[in-house]
Amino acid sequence: MIILFDLDGTLIDSTEAILESFHNSFLVHDFTAPDDEVIKALIGYPLDVMYQELGVPQENIWDFVATYKEHYRKISTQKTILLENAQKAVETAAEFASLGIVTTKTGKYSQVLMEHFGLMEKFDVLIGREDVQNPKPHAEPILKALKNFDTENKKEVWMIGDTHLDLLSAKNAGVHSIGVLSGYDKEETLKKFTNMIFYDSLNAVVYLKSRKLSHS
Repeated sequence: MIILFDLDGTLIDSTEAILESFHNSFLVHDFTAPDDEVIKALIGYPLDVMYQELGVPQENIWDFVATYKEHYRKISTQKTILLENAQKAVETAAEFASLGIVTTKTGKYSQVLMEHFGLMEKFDVLIGREDVQNPKPHAEPILKALKNFDTENKKEVWMIGDTHLDLLSAKNAGVHSIGVLSGYDKEETLKKFTNMIFYDSLNAVVYLKSRKLSHS
């Protein structure tokens, strides 16, 4: 079995770091910052898409992204926490499956975070925003991740994520999906894209473990 995890809202909570980095970028570029709830509603999308949706003119977007990343890099490890049960979820999953991370975050910062939490060694691959042309909900991030695994023997592949972007990406890549309620999309949204919804990543992993045992 292969299990791919999203990061924000699935394994980690970096809301404080994200919001602070957005507010800093609007301050630096002398724009009026949007409300936190408006920003949070867009988490999961690439940064350039988020800034576009937040009304930043096209010609300024990449300056905002650069400013965001510069600030985020400085504060990410201090202002990011593992979600409750996330460590146990990863450790349990590693006992019976091969693991990967598929995120829209910048990959190099994501790797630093997972190393900071002592979990990176559990994963065979991490696909971040800079690793693909087309981020989630496109299939490309998942398909690229799967190139790092032996998929010849028809192993089941599952994507666990907290937003519809994760679930759509899974559908587009032809793999199974599980939605978790620990992040940013509400249950009614997730239900439109998968019939598998659990409270958090550990609940999802426990289900997959029992599924594997029943099929072995």
